[in-house]
Amino acid sequence: MKSRLPVRYLKSKSFIFAALLLGIGICLGLGLGHGLWHSDNSNSGLYEEALVTSVIDGDTVELADGRHVRYLGINTPEVGDYYAEEATARNRDLVEGKTIELQRGSRNQDEYGRLLRYVYVDGIFVNAELVVEGYATAYIFDPDDRYSQVLVQLEQYARMKELGLWATESE
Repeated sequence: MKSRLPVRYLKSKSFIFAALLLGIGICLGLGLGHGLWHSDNSNSGLYEEALVTSVIDGDTVELADGRHVRYLGINTPEVGDYYAEEATARNRDLVEGKTIELQRGSRNQDEYGRLLRYVYVDGIFVNAELVVEGYATAYIFDPDDRYSQVLVQLEQYARMKELGLWATESE
């Protein structure tokens, strides 16, 4: 005889939140979080340091050597769209004028020639930080890419907590 949870419980915010935390905990426990929260330069060719000279928008920066980096796995509002200024400002606070670490994913460049990278600064996984704070959405090219599922779960958390893009106006 199988026991089943009532459907209303499966749709409750507390169940979704618990499942989200469990999923993140499992990912971290399996070692996926090692690169998520701390960079590891032992993988030659996977990491590169670079200086950010300017922030173009919420998910794109320019490096000192002129290359542009588009953050892998996320998307922020475009210039002129709702919450674009806030996302750009938060990205600027995190990385402008700082040396960042870039981690390559399964794709190297996008159709515009921008590098596609996971970005770290001062021990912070910038891509994840922007999503969990509600400045960005998960934007998955390849569901098997390194942090795809974690970014999706972080977006669900930001939505549930009504952070940033997901905030509702009080009546």
